Amino acid sequence: MVDHPSHVKKLTPEQLTELAVDVRQELIQGLAKSGGHLGPNLGVVELSIALHRVFETPKDKFVWDVSHQVYVHKILTGRKDRFRTIRTTDGLNGFALRTESEHDCYGAGHAGTALSAALGMCAARDQKKTDENVVCIFGDAALTNGISFEALNNIKCTTKKFIGILNDNEWSIAKNVGAIAEYLGKLTASPRYNRLSRDFNNWLKRLPRGEQVAMLGAKAEEALKGIANSLVLEPANNPVDADGRGGHGSALLFEEFGLRYLGPIDGHNIPLLVSTLEFAKTCNEPVVIHVLTQKGKGYEAALKYPEKFHGLGAYDAATGQTPPPKDGAAPMWQEVFGRTMVKLCQKDKSVVGITAAMPSGTSLKILEQAVPGQYYDVGIAEEHAVIFAAGMATMGFHPVVAIYSTFLQRAYDCIHHDVCLQDLPVIFCMDRAGLSANDGPTHHGLFDISYLRCLPLIIGMAPADEDELQDMMFTAAAVASGGHSLPARQRRGCAHQGPARRDRNRQGQGRLAVREQARCGEGGPVRTRAHAHARPPGRSETARRWLRCGGH
Repeated sequence: MVDHPSHVKKLTPEQLTELAVDVRQELIQGLAKSGGHLGPNLGVVELSIALHRVFETPKDKFVWDVSHQVYVHKILTGRKDRFRTIRTTDGLNGFALRTESEHDCYGAGHAGTALSAALGMCAARDQKKTDENVVCIFGDAALTNGISFEALNNIKCTTKKFIGILNDNEWSIAKNVGAIAEYLGKLTASPRYNRLSRDFNNWLKRLPRGEQVAMLGAKAEEALKGIANSLVLEPANNPVDADGRGGHGSALLFEEFGLRYLGPIDGHNIPLLVSTLEFAKTCNEPVVIHVLTQKGKGYEAALKYPEKFHGLGAYDAATGQTPPPKDGAAPMWQEVFGRTMVKLCQKDKSVVGITAAMPSGTSLKILEQAVPGQYYDVGIAEEHAVIFAAGMATMGFHPVVAIYSTFLQRAYDCIHHDVCLQDLPVIFCMDRAGLSANDGPTHHGLFDISYLRCLPLIIGMAPADEDELQDMMFTAAAVASGGHSLPARQRRGCAHQGPARRDRNRQGQGRLAVREQARCGEGGPVRTRAHAHARPPGRSETARRWLRCGGH
C-alpha cells in the first residue's frame, strides 16, 4: 500500500496490479464495521490508480461527480491510516471535502455538478495561463441530470483542454466481440493514428472544395463509430437501479457537443487506462473517455446484490451478510410510507408515485411491485420530477413526489413557479428529514420547513410519529382533490406500524410533545421540561422529535 500519490508513479505494472488487489481488500475489510458506498468504490479501483499514475495532484485537479466513489482516491492520497474512520464522528468524510485534504479540489454529495465545476476550473486555468490538467469523473447516472447537459453544451466554446471520464457501470461488452472494443479504443488513442488522421484532414482541406470534403469525412467517421459501438455494446439485462444508472454508449452524443470521444475501454485494465489517459493529456481539444467498469468488482456479495452494496451499513466481510433485524423491531419510516402509498393507489387510481432515482431509499419500490402502472422513476432529475408532477396534476391526477429532503432543494424554483403559483394538487413526501450523521452536511434535511413555509398556497405537515405519517398521507390525498400542494416530511429511523384505520388530520393544528423553558440565574442556566403526553408502547422514541407545522 502507498502513502502518497507520488509513490504510485514508481511502481512497476505488476506492482500496480498488486496495489489494486490490496486496495480492494482494504475497502472490503475497512468498511465492514461502519458501512459506506462499497460497490461504487470497488468498481473504480483500477481507474483511481491509473489517474494517480498519470496525473499529479494537487496540481492537477480531479473533480468527482457525487464523489461517493472517492474512497480509493483517499487511500492513495495519504489518508489510508484514517480510512477506517470514514463516515464516523471526527473521521473521514464519505465524500470529497476541500477542508479535509489538498487533494480534494472540489466537494460534492449531489449528482450532476462535476462537469460544470470542472469546466469552471478549466476557464480559470485558461485565464491564469497555467498548465494544470482538470479531469472530471462522472457516472452514466449524471447524464440523467440536466445540469450535466448544460455543461456539455458549453465545454467546446469555453476551453480547448478538458478531460472527462464517463464511468459507465451499466453496459457490458458482448463476449464474442469484446476484442473489437479494445482494438477500437487502442486505435482511437494511438498518437500515430491521430497524427495521420489530422494530416489527412489538413491535406483534404487544401483540395478544391476540400473543406466540404473534410466535413463529409468527419460525419462519416462519426457514423462509423456509432455503428461500431452498436455492435460492441449491449444494454445490461439488469434494470436501472436505485441510483438511476443507465448506460450511454454512443460516440455521437459527445461528438455532437464538439468533444473528442475515446472508447469504450476496459475500466479494469490498468495499462490500457494509463495509455489512454496519457494520450488525453496531449490533446488540445476537449476529450471524453468512455470507461466500462463493474460495480462491486472483486467481491461476490456486491456483484450478486449491487443495489444493496451501493451503500449499506455494517456487514460481515467474509460473507457479505448484514445483521438481521431484531425480533419485534419496528419497520423503517420509508417502509410505512411505501405500504401506505400502495393502499392509496389501490383506493384511488388518480394517485401516482414519483421518485428521482431512489425507489429503494424511499420504498416506492413497494409501489412499483404492487401497482406498477401508478409508479414513475425519472432518474436523478429532481427539477423534472416536480414539473412532471405538475403536468400530471393539470390533468386530474394527484402525484406524490417522494424525494429526500436535501435533494428537493434542487427543485425549489419548480415548486414555487410550477406548482404553488398554479395551485396544483401535488404532494411532496420528503424523506430523511433531520440530520444525516453518516453522510454529513450535503445530506442533512434541515431546511425544508424554512424554505417551504414562505411559499404561497402550500400546506405543510410534519408527522410526530408513524401513525400521523399515514394519517397525513390520506389527509393530503383528500385535500389535494380540492387543490393546494402539500409537503410532508419524515425523518430517518424506525417507525411503528400503527392501526389499519386511518383518520384525517385537522389542518393548522399541532400537539405539544415537549415544552422547554430556560432561564439564567446565579447558579447558571436552569432548564425545565413538561411532557404533554406519554410515548405509546412500542413506538419509536426518535419519531417524536418532528411535530406538524401549520401551512398557509
